[in-house]
Parts: sequence; structure tokens; C-alpha cells
Amino acid sequence: MRISELSAASGVPLPTVKYYLREGLLHPGEQLAATRAEYDETHLRRLRLIRALLEVGKLPVASIKKVIEAVDDHSLPVHTMLGTAHYALAGEVPSATQDPEWDSAQAEVDQLISAFGWRIESWAPPRAELTEILSRMRKLGMKPDLRPYAEAADKLVTEVEMNQISFDGPRDAAVEALVLGTILYGRAFDALRRLAQESESARRLAP
Repeated sequence: MRISELSAASGVPLPTVKYYLREGLLHPGEQLAATRAEYDETHLRRLRLIRALLEVGKLPVASIKKVIEAVDDHSLPVHTMLGTAHYALAGEVPSATQDPEWDSAQAEVDQLISAFGWRIESWAPPRAELTEILSRMRKLGMKPDLRPYAEAADKLVTEVEMNQISFDGPRDAAVEALVLGTILYGRAFDALRRLAQESESARRLAP
């Protein structure tokens, strides 16, 4: 297909497609003439990934470039590639403080990770994010028990979410599935929790 057809098929405006080509986010088409190139399904798939990272993941172009580089680097294992995307979605990582409460919260998070046998990098952004949340909950006088939530997350991820990603197919399709699953299913799960809370409140308290 020509670049105009690629734009129409993907729903991405033509000037934007050309911008992605200039920035190296979208790989060049097959050059047929000095002013004409042919594009195919791989370009459509890449544009879907870019849109997922940009519109759903809300990532800046610089972060998208890092994810695209990981996708195109076939020397990287799929796990490392997905981790690049996953960590990019985390945004700014909370930094450790000199607060003793932080150290205590981090120790509890590490114990929870160990208890479930999760293989987590020490610099994983969600690890620091969970530490910050736990520390803040304690400062508010809450006595949180994260284990039931960890059990639910473990079951959801191992039995549902990771099964929706094709690890043997195109690398950019796997990253797109991860991004959409992480963001959109995360929002859906939060909405379902609020619906369940309202229903349970009605069951217990409403006449």
C-alpha cells in the first residue's frame, strides 16, 4: 500500500505518519521509486503500537523511542523487551527517602515479593511505587494487609492476563498487548472493584 493508504488504514494522519518515519519510530517502506515507497502489515502493526504507547500509555516520544528500539533489537529476549515497555509505563519512579517508615515499608514489600516467589528486579518501578503507597498508608494510621491483593494480582496475571499475549508472534504485537492490557484492564479492574464495593455496601447497609 502507498503511504496515503497506510494513513487511511491506520487512522493516523499523513503528516504524523511522515513524522514517525523521520523520527525512526516507523521503519521505512520498500522503495519502489524516488518518491514512492510500499508499506505493508508490519507498518500497520507498528502504527498500532505507537498509538497504544502514545494515546493509552501517555508516553512521551523519547520513551516511545526506547520501547521501539527494544522491539527492533532482536538480540534482546522477549522478557527484557516487555520489561522495557512495562518500566516505561511506570513513569517517574519514587525515590527512597531517609524516613525509617520507608525502610520498614520496603522490607515488607520485599517480604511479600519473596513470599510469592516473584522474580523482580531491585530497581523495578512498581516495587518503589508499592513501597511509597505502603509508607503513606501507615502514616495515615492505616494498617494495610497487602497479601489478599497480591494473591488476587498473582491469580489474575498468571491465569488471565499473560495468556492474552502471544510471545511467539510479532514482537511489537506482544508489546501492544502488554500496554493495552496493563492500562485498560487495570482501569477496568479498578472500576469493577468500585462497582463491587457499591453492591456490597447496598447488601449490608441498604434497607
